[in-house]
Amino acid sequence: MIDVLKHVNYIGCYRILILFLALWLIILVMSAFPMLSTSVSSSDTRVAERLTRALADLEALRRQNEELHEIFKDISINNLNEEQKEAIENFQSRLTKAEHSYDKHNNLGYISPKEEPNSQYEMLRRRILSNTKEMWYFIHSGLLDVQKKANEVAPEIVDTVNGLLSLGLEHKRSLISDIEQLAEVDGYATWREKESNDLSNLVQDRLKFLQNPENCNTARKLVCSLNKGCGYGCQLHHAVYCFMVAYGTKRTLILKSKGWRYHKRGWEEVFLPISNSCTSPNGDSVASWPGNQETQVVNLPIIDSLSPRPPYLPLAIPEDLAPRLTRLHGDPIVWWVGQILKYLLRPQEKTADLIRQAMTQMGFKRPIVGVHVRRTDKVGTEAAFHGVDEYMSHVNDYYDLLETQRKVDKRRIYLASDDPKVHAEVRSKYSGYEIIGDPSIAKTAAVSTRYSDSSLFGIIYDIHMLSMSDYLVCTFSSQVCRVAYEIMQNYYPDASSRFRSLDDIYYYGGQNPHNVVAVLPHEPKRPGEMSLSVGDTVGVAGNHWNGFSKGKNLRTNQNGFYPGFKVKDKVETAKFPTYSEVRNT
Repeated sequence: MIDVLKHVNYIGCYRILILFLALWLIILVMSAFPMLSTSVSSSDTRVAERLTRALADLEALRRQNEELHEIFKDISINNLNEEQKEAIENFQSRLTKAEHSYDKHNNLGYISPKEEPNSQYEMLRRRILSNTKEMWYFIHSGLLDVQKKANEVAPEIVDTVNGLLSLGLEHKRSLISDIEQLAEVDGYATWREKESNDLSNLVQDRLKFLQNPENCNTARKLVCSLNKGCGYGCQLHHAVYCFMVAYGTKRTLILKSKGWRYHKRGWEEVFLPISNSCTSPNGDSVASWPGNQETQVVNLPIIDSLSPRPPYLPLAIPEDLAPRLTRLHGDPIVWWVGQILKYLLRPQEKTADLIRQAMTQMGFKRPIVGVHVRRTDKVGTEAAFHGVDEYMSHVNDYYDLLETQRKVDKRRIYLASDDPKVHAEVRSKYSGYEIIGDPSIAKTAAVSTRYSDSSLFGIIYDIHMLSMSDYLVCTFSSQVCRVAYEIMQNYYPDASSRFRSLDDIYYYGGQNPHNVVAVLPHEPKRPGEMSLSVGDTVGVAGNHWNGFSKGKNLRTNQNGFYPGFKVKDKVETAKFPTYSEVRNT
């Protein structure tokens, strides 16, 4: 659920206003305070620098004050027009991001902003982080293998191996911390926030334009039935796929949802209609996919039955956005999916009220790690079993890393599962953690009650809380976790590395092949490895989290393992419409 607090009454708006102004005042005081305590002997240069910094913050506060005044001056309790609702939505998003920004400001001090980075710098910074993690996967896996063999034949060296593992983990933690803080001290944080907001606003404006044609009777339409026989996350991805094709063919999407298995009265009872003006599937001419340019209404099948397959399917992103997206984000397709979910999941007021009430009762405070443990019908069919200790080991790793950067008041998680026993086990084993989560939601997720209204609310709430977490630990074989990860991208300029999956890498059901390109050569060292030449395209099958991934070399047709650091992702693009009617930000 994205920005669920956007539809608020006057009192709610006032409280948010006070909170936001208080946040800015705190930032102002924190930045100005060192100047107040500077001794008389400090240099004029340092005093002038701090004074300039305080005045800049004061000017930013003044501008925000004027903007907030414009946003709220015409709001009444029972009368919110679309522009005001959008303003509140943007305000709420900025408030969430401001909380992260304040934490960074408080811990790192004032950083003089720079104009903007070049693409090579941004991509290299992210690649260093990724390769550091791949190096640790390789070393950690190798040492564990040595440890296992040593237990059997040379137990006297087990302590040495354990020491290497412990110190190596500290090295890895320190290095990743330094790399992550590089993005906070390089001066480009302000640009990243602005570019993220600008790109998001542009896409949201395009979707709004597409979905609200001037004349619905003559508009070209794409009809999508929300009838795919699968779970909630799968059905959300079905709706996203329909939206991608609608965007690519420049057809207004008509979502047919009456009789939806999760809510019989339809999508619009839970979320806002995806169009304010065009909801009729009727037209002068109707055809099944693909129809032709003159066909007014085209009915779209599920992605598994789609033929011919258009170029707009994942993992393709719009070509016109690609240069900006590849500079800003580490996994552009995840950002693109997240933007469509942002538009789709705008809540009805009653849905937002339920979320607000649950959040108030349960409590939410940062830092927090979202943990999603999928069990029931998934285990043994689509995914392997993973014990809670495996999940929590990665949670511990996250907090160990975080504590190298700042003081943590409490280690806490938001726990979501479809198995109530998981809640009891985690609370029993990890009493040192503050555990937020509702076991009753897990009970409604059972196969027998999965399609009730209470189950629907539970999964909406779980996804919302998981997406708002600072970090996710889950299995990407579960679409619930992938949806939460996709929505998470709306709360950060780039949240592509804020996860740890215990099984799969990220994928989108029905996607076109995920390819990478070799940037370093590789000669096989062990049986099962493949050879690589620079420039080879490799179809990815998965990451084994031991420094190696598996795939197929499309040049040699060889299947096998290859070192993850010797390739880079190939960003797929497609010639989507550029929507010249919408102002480009």
